[in-house]
Amino acid sequence: MAAGDGDLKLGTLGSGSESGSDGSSGSPGGAGAAAEGGGWAAATLALLTGGGEMLLNVALVALVLLGAYRLWVRWGRRGLGAGAGPGEESPAASLPRMKKRDFSLEQLRQYDGSRTPRILLAVNGKVFDVTKGSKFYGPAGPYGIFAGRDASRGLATFCLDKDALRDEYDDLSDLNAVQMESVREWEMQFKEKYDYVGRLLKPGEEPSEYTDEEDTKDHNKQD
Repeated sequence: MAAGDGDLKLGTLGSGSESGSDGSSGSPGGAGAAAEGGGWAAATLALLTGGGEMLLNVALVALVLLGAYRLWVRWGRRGLGAGAGPGEESPAASLPRMKKRDFSLEQLRQYDGSRTPRILLAVNGKVFDVTKGSKFYGPAGPYGIFAGRDASRGLATFCLDKDALRDEYDDLSDLNAVQMESVREWEMQFKEKYDYVGRLLKPGEEPSEYTDEEDTKDHNKQD
């Protein structure tokens, strides 16, 4: 009911009651009181209506959020790959720390998680042991395609297809400045989270000889 309609009807009823007693029209004061009462009634109705709409909106938002959470629980965790369950030991926990060494592409491919529990990958010429992240980089993980391979191009271009992998050494010379910056950022993230094992060798490059002291020093830095 609109505020104008309420004022008109309440005013008419007040006038009729006054004229019924003495035949004269209602007093200005009575009409004003009736109009004021109609205004309060309209305002109250509008408040109640608006509050109901707000509660309905809140309820709808809550239902949407609940549905999104249930989808995440059902599919999101599956997409990330299952980690070790209660009482199970992760592959990383049962393996000794790998000694520092360099790898050719062929040697790196042996550590894809299918032939050995240990998983390595390379980023920007650096090789990292990502075994403790096996739920991501293992054969069934969402990034398992990078296991035992040079992941630089795929990470730089946000590509999880085999097109991002090279069977030969990839010097990344065709990547633009933004993509190369992305590669360096990924390298820093892997350094912070995983063990740096050694370098990815270019064709014809000889591996470095690392002493036990250098190996221990590197591991202590990462700890």
